[in-house]
Formats: sequence, structure tokens, C-alpha cells
Amino acid sequence: MTEQLHNPKLDEHPGSNTEKNPEDWVSGDDPMTGAQGSYLTTLCEEAGQAPPPADLSKAEASKRIDMIKANLGLD
Repeated sequence: MTEQLHNPKLDEHPGSNTEKNPEDWVSGDDPMTGAQGSYLTTLCEEAGQAPPPADLSKAEASKRIDMIKANLGLD
């Protein structure tokens, strides 16, 4: 009798490892990326908010992006 190994690629609804809490990011304290800054600035304009400070970390920028998107109904 051969025991069949579990293959996660065959799961109907596999868990995702692509989304991680920004608090758990290894590089979360690094300065936000240019893409994050640009996108966050655009979202702030759409939401009628002041532009983001330039010294945000990657994690802080990600959290702000998520918050503004949710407030704008873009999720």
C-alpha cells in the first residue's frame, strides 16, 4: 500500500503566501519605494488628502495605501 503525498498545488483554494502583514516584512523599515510614493500621492489626491511625507517606510506606505483604498472603495 503506497501512501499518497499531499500536493498543495492541487488544492481548490490554496492559502496565499503573497500577502503578508507589513509588520512582518523583513524590509518593512526600509524607505518606501518610488512606486509606493507615486501611487500613494495619486491616492491622496483622489481622496482630497495632503500628500504623504517623504520619509515613510515601506510598511507605513503600504498601510496608508490600504487605508485610503478602503476609504475610496477601491478594494
